[in-house]
Amino acid sequence: MAVDVSDVREWLIDGGRSSPVPGDMIDELCRRLIDAGIPLFRVAFYIRTLHPDIFGRNFIWKPGEPIQIGTADHSITETPQFHASPISIVAREGREIRARVSDPDSSRWPVVEDLRAEGVTDYIARPIRYIDGSAHTTSWSTRQEGGFTDEQLDALRSILAPLARLIEVVSLQRKAATLLDVYVGNRAGEKILGGQIRRGHTESMNAAIWLSDLRGFTALSDRLPPETVVDILNNYFDCQVAAIKEHGGEVLKYMGDGLLAVFPIDEYVGDSPEVCAHVLEAARQTRSGVEAMQYRIGDTIERFRFGVALHVGPILYGNIGGGSRLDFTCIGPAVNLAARLEKLTGRLRRTIVASEGFAGICSGGWCDLGEFPIAGFAKAQRVYGLFDEEAAEAA
Repeated sequence: MAVDVSDVREWLIDGGRSSPVPGDMIDELCRRLIDAGIPLFRVAFYIRTLHPDIFGRNFIWKPGEPIQIGTADHSITETPQFHASPISIVAREGREIRARVSDPDSSRWPVVEDLRAEGVTDYIARPIRYIDGSAHTTSWSTRQEGGFTDEQLDALRSILAPLARLIEVVSLQRKAATLLDVYVGNRAGEKILGGQIRRGHTESMNAAIWLSDLRGFTALSDRLPPETVVDILNNYFDCQVAAIKEHGGEVLKYMGDGLLAVFPIDEYVGDSPEVCAHVLEAARQTRSGVEAMQYRIGDTIERFRFGVALHVGPILYGNIGGGSRLDFTCIGPAVNLAARLEKLTGRLRRTIVASEGFAGICSGGWCDLGEFPIAGFAKAQRVYGLFDEEAAEAA
């Protein structure tokens, strides 16, 4: 069968518009190549990412099977298997590797035994070069007797340049979304990518507000090396972020040891109690996590406490800043009140305190701690704590 991939190249150059989702795009590409005369059995793409936890993503295609999409964390680069794999060498050295399963020289690649078990006869791995010079990797295999023909390999190689440009565009879009998610949060990231980037572009939102900080952080920073303080902060924030995200919140800002998060409340009436219940559960989970934190410094084991204030109310959410340096954050009297209440947690020897508005919505076993004058507010504010904390302190 003659091989003609001209239509495949045109489809790639046009952006693979018929399959905009990466998994669907790979599936259609492979089916088009088979129709063009290349008998593919397994195709894989290994794409590096820019993410604090994820080293890369892989997409593996086989005919008649769902696309397998996986991730690898950064620890994979420390394994001998990674450094010995054709995928790693192709990305590192930017050269093609071919392994005919019947060729004794191919036995030096550990992957060959796995390929032989699947009936594969030929395997080729090539770099996917981005414009910035970085190399990612793709591999192609067949069960065809005798392996790929020269004509089939030339056809495969001929589509790699337009394929690389398409993969790069898709990767850049995903990278932008990932970085925005990491640094400003998912909801804010979606709005920025959607075009909400002008200074002063804000929207009103009703939300439960979370403001917390670590007790004794200033003294801790003064007596410990900066590297140790950073490690402690990362562990401390881990206790909060996982609980906040699990319960529908979004972290907007870190301020030294402080953390600001919001839990959006839908415009429809009736779900404020449900959202606030999730916020309180996240606060309880965080309290348990921070209480369990231990950090050995010399002969001493450091233990930690934090305080969090919970409030609910309307906020302005959007772009605020000076010139071309903006911050996507939230402001408003409700945020100011939460910040003032958080300062009371140490004075009241409480981990979790809530405003009257939050405690009135969320039935969580609250006790009235009294009214307190709040700087910047004309009226004193009633503050609530949890009975289970009162019992713990009394004990």
